[in-house]
Amino acid sequence: MIRSHVLICGGTGCTSSGSLKIREAFEDHLAKQGLSEEVKVVMTGCFGLCALGPVVIVHPEGTFYSRVTPEDVEEIVSEHLLKGRVVERLVYNDTGSEEAEELAHVSLSDTAFYKTQNRVVLRNCGVIDPEDINEYIAMDGYAALGKVLTEMTPEEVIKVVTDSGLRGRGGGGFPTGRKWALCAPNKAPQKYVVCNADEGDPGAFMDRSVLEGDPHCIIEAMAIAGYAIGATQGYVYVRAEYPIAVHRLQIAIDQAREMGLLGKNIFGSGFDFDLDIRLGAGAFVCGEETALMTSIEGNRGEPRPRPPYPAVKGLYESPTVENNVETFANIPQIILKGADWFASMGTERSKGTKVFALGGKIEHTGLVEIPMGTTLRDIIYNIGGGIPGGKKFKAAQTGGPSGGCIPAKLIDTEVDYDNLTAIGCMMGSGGLIVMDEDTCMVDMAKFFLEFTVDESCGKCTPCRIGTKRLLEMLEQITSGNGTLELIDEMEKLCYYIKDNSLCGLGQTAPNPVLSTLNFFRDEYVAHVVDKKCPAGVCKSLTAIEIIADKCKGCTACSRVCPVGAISGKVKEAHVIDQTKCIKCGACMEKCKFGAIVKG
Repeated sequence: MIRSHVLICGGTGCTSSGSLKIREAFEDHLAKQGLSEEVKVVMTGCFGLCALGPVVIVHPEGTFYSRVTPEDVEEIVSEHLLKGRVVERLVYNDTGSEEAEELAHVSLSDTAFYKTQNRVVLRNCGVIDPEDINEYIAMDGYAALGKVLTEMTPEEVIKVVTDSGLRGRGGGGFPTGRKWALCAPNKAPQKYVVCNADEGDPGAFMDRSVLEGDPHCIIEAMAIAGYAIGATQGYVYVRAEYPIAVHRLQIAIDQAREMGLLGKNIFGSGFDFDLDIRLGAGAFVCGEETALMTSIEGNRGEPRPRPPYPAVKGLYESPTVENNVETFANIPQIILKGADWFASMGTERSKGTKVFALGGKIEHTGLVEIPMGTTLRDIIYNIGGGIPGGKKFKAAQTGGPSGGCIPAKLIDTEVDYDNLTAIGCMMGSGGLIVMDEDTCMVDMAKFFLEFTVDESCGKCTPCRIGTKRLLEMLEQITSGNGTLELIDEMEKLCYYIKDNSLCGLGQTAPNPVLSTLNFFRDEYVAHVVDKKCPAGVCKSLTAIEIIADKCKGCTACSRVCPVGAISGKVKEAHVIDQTKCIKCGACMEKCKFGAIVKG
């Protein structure tokens, strides 16, 4: 009889940190202690607190162990699982508890990271074994599909989704129910449901984590969508760089077919629906729905002009509904709990919750799911733990290469579709990159533009040529060759690209430039007028200097300089030859006296 469960994070982040070896160590030490029949080891999806991985949770106590290594496992087995004594040194504790008895019950929900979250999309991630359909069923899995097939008409399903206020979580925010309603009346021999799991934004891993931790919820939601619009075939388009997600999704599809939850006559209703995976090769443009469908068809992933929209003429020129992973993950809960339940969360025009991949200069990197309308301040400081090293918050980039920067002065902005649009940003799929005072906003804009230039499919001239020219202008500015006139020309080019590009990639590519020009124009001016990078990031505009009064002449800096740019006698102030210096920063890291600074 099983008396304890050991849940080990099996998401990509913790797997890369060695969680598979931790599982092996648990199985080995449990066998040695004769506990294999009493303790079950389960690899789950992502718990969310990626900064503290690998994460292990012991149930029924719910004790939360962080940064566990294979070497720690023997102690957890012998102390906690055999003797019932919590291993205090491994318990993540920001609750103020000190007693061992209390620490044993410090769970994820007790931490500041989780207290204000509301897990709807991530409800099963880190809770169930994603490779066991029975565990999903035990969490009301496939109950929503059973409900729609036995109790509801397709029109009633679409009405519930519409009334819930759910908007597409892929970035555009188009009402999901309206999209389904536009597709449903269109008659065709074959209709399709497509799940966009391409997720190409730098720093984004929300959809990947859902597929890794709760793949059955996507299968169930796509079958519900198929019933609502009259489709019998679905495709999940997922990038091949997500091997764990692909593996678990395929297992889930096979299990669902075996149990009659995919295929012919599901629940004896006469409804047929099947599902297949299509792998993408990592092209960012294939996150755009028409390019994605073109890729599924076996062609080069390039967008198509719209109209006609996919609801009329999509995959294989047939009516198609396409939503992303997070959008679909909300559907089963909306069906089971009702439109009013979902609409009770969030703001007037942005209902429900939103999952963000929190990264960058933040203490607690990871996945967070918060009600729409939560302020950026709450996300960064109450959930994310603030900025490391006592640095000041400078900006947050939402929407990845398609989004914009929210400056520190707007940190109390409530995060929803309309508020972000109003300040020149966008929700995007959910990447949230935090930047501190050491970030150069011009360099940040250049980073995202380099990405979009590389990822442009080249089909339309405004995107293919325009983004390249825009990048060249940014490179001139960061290298010290820019002018004020160039900044004005660059801004005009941004609007031209937005207005004339074929698809969303080109239309949003200038957003990082425009938002940084709007909120941080003074940094652009400093680059071209003062020929200085205020953050000390752009090497061509930065000099590393030695403060003579602070230099002790210890020679540590000269010994680590890779190009021999530092000279001076022992116990005398040293100097840096700026013609040789490559601004690598090795000397700054080595100096113990704070005598070397960026100027």
